[in-house]
Amino acid sequence: MNPLVSIIIPTYNRAHLIGETLDSVMAQTYQNWECIIVDDGSEDDTLAVLERYLIADTRFQFHYRPIDRIKGANSCRNYGFELSKGEYIKWFDSDDIMFSDCLEKQIENSHTFDVSVCQVVKYDFENQKILGMTQINSDQLILDYLLGKITFYIISPLWKKEFVKRQKGLFDESISNLDDWDFNLRMLYENPVIKFINEGLIYYRIHNESLSQELGKLNRKEIASELKARDKHIKLLERNNDVINSNALQNFTKNRVKYFLREALVRKDANDLFLCKELFKRQIKLFDFIDLFKSVFAVTTFKIFGKGYKYL
Repeated sequence: MNPLVSIIIPTYNRAHLIGETLDSVMAQTYQNWECIIVDDGSEDDTLAVLERYLIADTRFQFHYRPIDRIKGANSCRNYGFELSKGEYIKWFDSDDIMFSDCLEKQIENSHTFDVSVCQVVKYDFENQKILGMTQINSDQLILDYLLGKITFYIISPLWKKEFVKRQKGLFDESISNLDDWDFNLRMLYENPVIKFINEGLIYYRIHNESLSQELGKLNRKEIASELKARDKHIKLLERNNDVINSNALQNFTKNRVKYFLREALVRKDANDLFLCKELFKRQIKLFDFIDLFKSVFAVTTFKIFGKGYKYL
């Protein structure tokens, strides 16, 4: 068996990074792949960089996100899936790097699994330093994925296309943060047969423009997206009568909102504080009287004395 693998890469203004990503695709020891690159409206020289690869190797394809589709990486991922011809699908990002044997190891014994998941090496691009590896194994997979104790990202799994096509939807185009968390969980709820590879086969590059860096700050859009994703899964779990996981996620979400509030108080940032008050209103159902009292007391103390985070 030598099944075709469709690698789907959304990109936006990555002229300075995507070349190394595509070099890593070309270097794969497993050769039966197509690489579908979908541009989200880049304004830099991304296309000029891509032209070299399109000329050098016909397995690369380039497409613009259709103008009638919502802007965003998820729209590009969904569109790339529609264009794909492979039996297996690997969504990838335009700033990350595959080890040369990544596809070879993930596709091995492909008839035995619905998804192959490898570990991902977190790599500090600016300082050229490895920061650790993702954890992917667990005896309680759903719960630990819900709580972030294990993670696959978007780039780790290799999915059997037939399994993905049976699901109700692909990437949720209305969220921009935790989109991989949302997608992978919905797939996991369907009990796929998983092949775990306890070996790092991908560099996840952390740099000044990466989402992981952006989330070091309170960002109205990203936080709202995160909480929307979490609330979506609380409702999904409740509909499936999964009380244990639903309660665990509700408690985790409540603590995230408290964390955002505490960070705003530590920074003494009025805009962040206003954002957190909005978050509390949206998620108030998760808080009991004591939690609400502590939060209101912390904010009141901040307004009077310029402090308050110690009370959370």
